[in-house]
Amino acid sequence: MLEFFGYASGILMILSVIPYARSILKGKTKPQRMTWLIWTILILIAFFSQLAKGGTWSLLLTAGDGIAVLITFILSIKFGVEGFRKIDILSLLGAGVSLILWYFTKEPAIALFLIILIDIIGANLTIIKTWRNPETENWIGWAICGVGGFFGILAVGSFNFILLSYPLYICLINSIMAIIILSRRSYLLRRLLPYVGLMAILINYIYN
Repeated sequence: MLEFFGYASGILMILSVIPYARSILKGKTKPQRMTWLIWTILILIAFFSQLAKGGTWSLLLTAGDGIAVLITFILSIKFGVEGFRKIDILSLLGAGVSLILWYFTKEPAIALFLIILIDIIGANLTIIKTWRNPETENWIGWAICGVGGFFGILAVGSFNFILLSYPLYICLINSIMAIIILSRRSYLLRRLLPYVGLMAILINYIYN
């Protein structure tokens, strides 16, 4: 059963890039470049850290996530937004400092928590962008990743806090992103409805 959960998590993470990439190519989704650069770097570290700690089927989650992240980063170079602002550079420096700390710890458990910290730094940039412009993100891709993270939790097979921490984080951060996108779209739509109604009345008055 653990094998099934492991494969399910990995497959879902890879599949999540399909609706996301399609949305990018259609010009709807605008990935935040620095987010995906930071995530591309750290996903490799996450994989080898979990491997060193004894991860087995749960590693498929990280491998699948890595493939999806790499594809998105490549697309973000041409179709993405931002990446060179002050906050982007500071985030990259913060991620770099965390990587240096990881290098000197030589401890897989500490490295894993530093990886989650770096991931949060990267995620924060996309959260800020999405809060302002929710239409520039695809909630389906994030939701699929959240489900993939859930299966990654099940794939661990025991209460090992170190091995559980990363898939638990993946499940939570992706679910939160999907919720932010949907809730902000709904909120902005409600705010725009009175203006849409007013425009309809004006158009009707002009042409009638």
